[in-house]
This record gives sequence, C-alpha cells and structure tokens, in this order.
Amino acid sequence: MAQPDWTCIFQIKANDLKKGDSWRLEFDENIEPNNPNRGWKQYIRNTGARFECTKCRRSWSSNRVMVVFHMRLTCGQGIVKVRPFRQNCKTCSAAPMEKPSVTSENINILLENLMEKIRIKCYHENLGRKKRTFRSFDVKRPHEPSHCEACIRGICTKN
Repeated sequence: MAQPDWTCIFQIKANDLKKGDSWRLEFDENIEPNNPNRGWKQYIRNTGARFECTKCRRSWSSNRVMVVFHMRLTCGQGIVKVRPFRQNCKTCSAAPMEKPSVTSENINILLENLMEKIRIKCYHENLGRKKRTFRSFDVKRPHEPSHCEACIRGICTKN
C-alpha cells in the first residue's frame, strides 16, 4: 500500500487516543533505529510484505520486513515518524534497495500495535495486552541478510 493508505489508517486509529490531542504520521527515511532524537520514543516491529525489483521485475515476499517508528507527544500534538526498511534483488547486480509493499491487513496490525505503544510510552497507560502478530507470507527461500537493509544496519530479527 502507498503512503496515503498508511496515513488514512493511522488517522482512523489515532482518533481513539486521548481526546483533544492530534496525531500525524510522517514517512522519514532518515530516522535512525535505536537512536531517537531527544524526547522521542521508539517502537520497532517486523511485518510481512512483498517487494519488486525495478530493474528486472522479479518479486519476492519476506516475513522479516522491519519497520521503525519514532513518536513524540508535546502540548497535545503527536508526531509519529515511520521508516519501513528496504530489500534488494538477489539476482541483479547493483540492485537498488526497494520499498516494501505491505498489505492493508498488515498495516492495520502494525498500526494497532503502534497505538498500544503510544498509549504506553506517551500516555503512561498500563495496558497489559499482547501485541497482534502480522499475517505471514508463504516464503520459498530463507531470509538473505546481505540483501536486507535492516540486517545491514544490525536491527533485523534474524530468527
């Protein structure tokens, strides 16, 4: 799904947060995992997604697509920055890193879990809930760390 789809689903879910607060979602390829800016909280989660190589059109699925969220709430204004990590084609030489295509079902699950993290980290609520797991894909081959941006950066869940 495209960024507007993420934003639309996010806004619907954010309406259930504290009344009077407003939240917005921004895509930011520059946020650094495990290094949020001062005053920001972090949430990292993996999901399942599909990729397509822009060079050869080969497509593949992965259940190890890392998504990093940085969030901050100040004076009733909440911002969530999101960075889905990319993968590249293993058959093309010098293949570009491709953005994941995440299904609406998995975006919903990611953002549901994010809302719980916002309630815990920004509103200090104790929810005592367990996060929902994403819908996995039938992946034919093992994860390939040399083609995974998150592995290269040391944040991928390899198991």
